[in-house]
Amino acid sequence: MDISFTGILFDLADFIIHIDRHLQVLASQYGLWLYGILFLIVFCETGLVVTPFLPGDSLLFAAGSIAAMPDSSLEPNVLFLVFFSAALLGDNLNYAVGRFLGRRVQDVGHLRLVNPGHIEKTRHFFEKYGGKTIIIARFMPIVRTFTPFVAGVGAMAYARFILFSIFGALLWVGAFTYSGYYFGRLPFVQHNFKFLILGIIVVSLLPPAVEYIKHRAGKAAR
Repeated sequence: MDISFTGILFDLADFIIHIDRHLQVLASQYGLWLYGILFLIVFCETGLVVTPFLPGDSLLFAAGSIAAMPDSSLEPNVLFLVFFSAALLGDNLNYAVGRFLGRRVQDVGHLRLVNPGHIEKTRHFFEKYGGKTIIIARFMPIVRTFTPFVAGVGAMAYARFILFSIFGALLWVGAFTYSGYYFGRLPFVQHNFKFLILGIIVVSLLPPAVEYIKHRAGKAAR
């Protein structure tokens, strides 16, 4: 494996696990420009199928907890608007890419940076939950990145898609940002922040992993 790529993976893992410390450093260095950085991360995580590895749930929670600090330059309601806008615009970009590329993206094997398993997993969720997948997937890392893309490829009506997208983004951003703001100030949470972030990641990944395993087991049994 390429050493530089391994280094990037370790740096990304460190950023996610110690995201509270990194955000504090960024806040001290960039001030209000941090809003733009946070917008860009969530926009890319939501809108680009090649960046599903970027932090989502943990970033929202950590940013909310930083906003709760007495000397913080971040404000929770502004964070909510920034994250909501980024998530909604990212969804629209992803949907548009899937919609306008059409059949060109059906054969995902030709897209080297896209894991075919992620596409299959997301399609399975659509088969099981229909349009509600867009809301449910908001709380599932990786799956939420591919959901608007698959919705576009499947030619889901835009009016229906955008309603689910807005509602899902409101729930997701509100739940994690304000949870971070109200609970992140607690001493217990502050002293165990790394473990809380890891817990959020594990809990978020469990449902899609279980569903995918059940789906694969069902196909193998046929």
